Amino acid sequence: MMYSICKKEFNRFFSSLTGYIALVLFLLVCGVFLFLLPESSLLDNNYATLDRFFELAPWVFIFIVPAITMHSFADEFKVGTFEILKTKPLTAWQIVWGKYAGVLLVLLILLTPTILYSITIKALSAQGVIDTGGIIGSYIGLYLLAAVFAAISICCSAFTNNAVVSFLISGFTCLILYIGFNAISKIPVFTGYLDYYIQMLGIDFHYKSISRGVVDTRDIIYFVSVILASLFITVKTISKK
Repeated sequence: MMYSICKKEFNRFFSSLTGYIALVLFLLVCGVFLFLLPESSLLDNNYATLDRFFELAPWVFIFIVPAITMHSFADEFKVGTFEILKTKPLTAWQIVWGKYAGVLLVLLILLTPTILYSITIKALSAQGVIDTGGIIGSYIGLYLLAAVFAAISICCSAFTNNAVVSFLISGFTCLILYIGFNAISKIPVFTGYLDYYIQMLGIDFHYKSISRGVVDTRDIIYFVSVILASLFITVKTISKK
C-alpha cells in the first residue's frame, strides 16, 4: 500500500502540465545562468568546474521543491480524499513515507539531466579532465539538500488545505532555514563567540561543507535529523486530522 501512495504521488506530478513545466523551468533557469549570462557562465570560467551550478541550484530548489510538494496533503484535505486514505490499512508513518518517497523520485529525475553539464564541461576542458570526486560529492550534497526541502515542504503542506498557502509557507520556511542562521550569525553581538555554532544550525553551512567533496558524517547526521524531525511533525499533524 505504501508503494501505491508513492506511485500516486509520483504520477500526480507528471499527470499534468505542472510537473513538466517545473522540470523545464528548472533546466531552463540553470541553463540560462550557466551558459548564457556572462557573469555566471561556466564557459567563461578558467577552470573546469561546476561550482556555479551547485551555488545556483539551492536557490532554484527553494521555489521548485515547494511547487512539487504543495499538493501532497493540501489537496487531500481540500478534496476529501484524505478521509478515504485513513480508512486504508496504513499507519500515518506509511502514508507520509509513501508521499515522501514519491517526491524523492521526482527530485532524482529532476537532477538526472544536469549530468549533461558535467559531460559538457569535461568535453570543453583543455585536458579533458574534471574533478569527478568533487562533483559526485557535490551532487550528494545537492540531493540531500533537496530531500531536506522536500521533507520541510511536505510538513508545511500538512498544515493547510490550500495548495498556494502551502507553497508560500514552504518556500519561506526553506529560505529561512537555508540562509537565516547564517544571517543571524553576522549580528555583531554574536561575532567571535557564537557565530560559528549558529551557522551550524543552518542548512547552508552543511551543504557547503559536503559540497567540497568530503562526505562528513556530521553533515549526513544533520540532514537526516532535519528530515526525520520534519516527517515526525507531519505524522503528528495528520494524525490529528
